Amino acid sequence: MDARGLLEQMLQAGLSLASQGRDLGEQKLGVPQDGPERDAMLSGMGKGALAAGALGLLFGTKAGRKVGGSALKVGSLAALGGVAYKVYRDWQSQDAAGPVALQDPGLPVDRLPAEQAEHRSRLLLRAMVSAAQADGHVDDDERRRIQQGMDQLALDADARNFLQQELAKPADPSALASQVDSPEAAAEVYLASLLAVNVDNYMERGYLDELAKQLGLSPELVSRLEAEARAVV
Repeated sequence: MDARGLLEQMLQAGLSLASQGRDLGEQKLGVPQDGPERDAMLSGMGKGALAAGALGLLFGTKAGRKVGGSALKVGSLAALGGVAYKVYRDWQSQDAAGPVALQDPGLPVDRLPAEQAEHRSRLLLRAMVSAAQADGHVDDDERRRIQQGMDQLALDADARNFLQQELAKPADPSALASQVDSPEAAAEVYLASLLAVNVDNYMERGYLDELAKQLGLSPELVSRLEAEARAVV
């Protein structure tokens, strides 16, 4: 299975769906086409109505999931790695006291050698699927829509099997964290997971909090990752 290619495909599909959903949502909410009034409305919506779950949109697992922000900003592998890397380095440089040498965060997923990029991409796919199930319930109708999402992406047999196996597993933050080999990977896992949840849902918020704990991410770094990912583009 080409895990890197599949992850790229899923992120781009989530970007497309989120963009379409935001356009439709803006029409329904009567957002002005331009001007300061539009900017003000979109800024407020970014904290609520435009918060996206790219994987949920892609698979259709969460009816009425909010649309915008994260998926629009993190719609490619390079963007996912770039956002995580930038946020981690900025946080580390400001958190360091005095002339302390900064810890090497490791390479972003899009800059890794081929074999390592495949391994990291599988981990990020697992993170997204696990997070998408964080509310603890995927019923028959949701599974049907997941199958439709796979059909739309024209996934090969290996990719389908991988996703179906991951969907059959319970959400497990500790299992994900045990596969992380660098601060950069930890930031990427959290960011990928963020794309697949609704942070206003208490079960999904709880899942993210536990994941951050298992990954060893500080509350300040988590806040920065969320703020950067959810900024309206």
